[in-house]
Amino acid sequence: MSQYFQIHPENPQKRLIDQATEIIRKGGVVAYPTDSGYALGCHLGEKKAIEKIKWLRSLDDKHNFTLVCSDLSEIGTYAKVDNAVFRLLKAHTPGPYTYILNATTEVPRLLLHPKRRSIGVRVPDHRITHALLDALGEPLMSVTLIPVGEALPMSDPEEIRDRYGAHLDLIIDGGACHLDPTSVIDLRELPPKIVREGRGDITPFQDGY
Repeated sequence: MSQYFQIHPENPQKRLIDQATEIIRKGGVVAYPTDSGYALGCHLGEKKAIEKIKWLRSLDDKHNFTLVCSDLSEIGTYAKVDNAVFRLLKAHTPGPYTYILNATTEVPRLLLHPKRRSIGVRVPDHRITHALLDALGEPLMSVTLIPVGEALPMSDPEEIRDRYGAHLDLIIDGGACHLDPTSVIDLRELPPKIVREGRGDITPFQDGY
């Protein structure tokens, strides 16, 4: 059965954040709140944890995993960003967007799309997420917690515990989240391509971006 931490969404308790990051460092899988629903996360490159997340979400090898980053400079370590893309990211980060970019060699191979060598990156606007990232000191490998056969991410931590508690190492209760998933924007080439319309406003990435 998973551990269950109630963490304040505005003032995250450092003691609980430190315990959560230790669970992640040891290979645990965590459900945590973001600015667009709850997500599943694990340590970057932790193969067993990544395989468990793929099993829980029924994902295949073609799924674009996401690196949840603390800021733009961290994105630049793991994804190739030219000046035009940087300006777009700067104008719309943090926020409920996932950007598809070409990966650098810093990204573990098991996270990459097998043919495209692409990776999803995002900087959420959520204090618990940022507290975790600051304590961890590196990105969190992440996917939105959307149950198999459903369209929307889970937003109720109690429901997550009932449904997935036996398979997770930690559930962070940060209160209810938004129901909409992120908007997914492919920035590998310009103009941008809208892969999924979600909570983030896609207008800036359409005509006249």
